[in-house]
Amino acid sequence: MNGIADLSGFDGFLIDLDGTIYRGDLLIDGAADTVRRLFREGKRVVFVSNRGNISRDMCKAKLAGMGLDVPAESLLLTSTASGMYLKERDPDSAVWVLGEQGLKDELATFGIRLAPRPEDSDWLVITLHETVTYRELNMAFRAIRSGARILATNEDRMVPTAEGDSLDVAGMIGAVCHPAGRWPDVVIGKPSEWMAQAALRTLGLPPERCLVIGDSLHSDIALAKRHGMSAALVLTGLADHGSAYGGEYKPDYVWDSIAGLNGLLEGV
Repeated sequence: MNGIADLSGFDGFLIDLDGTIYRGDLLIDGAADTVRRLFREGKRVVFVSNRGNISRDMCKAKLAGMGLDVPAESLLLTSTASGMYLKERDPDSAVWVLGEQGLKDELATFGIRLAPRPEDSDWLVITLHETVTYRELNMAFRAIRSGARILATNEDRMVPTAEGDSLDVAGMIGAVCHPAGRWPDVVIGKPSEWMAQAALRTLGLPPERCLVIGDSLHSDIALAKRHGMSAALVLTGLADHGSAYGGEYKPDYVWDSIAGLNGLLEGV
């Protein structure tokens, strides 16, 4: 524990989505009620997800379909953070995408231009692509071979789904970067410095007033501990009791689900 016994110690919450709020298309029990209560208490909330294959509009619609109404400005996906990064660091660049339409749509909201051919791209942006074809992999390979820098939305190996743990972006990275002999120049997602700073800017808070809640030791708990925030691990996704304290970064709290947050809420 970090010495904070109740929610009054936290003003901001960085909450993961996959494995914390939902698995696949199924809302996790207690998640919606807990999030609604946070908003009622006037707490600042940002949903920080390594999902890069969807847009904020798609994510908002998905959550609404589950009965959870979340403002778009409270959503920070890696597709969003990738658009922020490119707009700030290389706004005139042309991008080739190995990913789905959701990523392209989100990049467009930041004015990011798509290259007409992989050979014309300044950046290759790689994310999860659940219907990827050989041709798409080969086009991404051609972008790398033609000199494009590589931005990965994240490098997670697995993502929790309703069917069980499934291949994530690391599979896409390996498929094109290994044969090209080059690896990503930039990884945007949790637990990166860029993702932490983007979330804290969204909340308008210092890290010591924030709690990260998620199911991944590698991304969520590491994000918190690398950047001065407290951390709560939930056991509804990738982690279990056996692995909860086995990683390099240790959570301050371990809950069976995000509904465990109610124990802190009672102290307000």
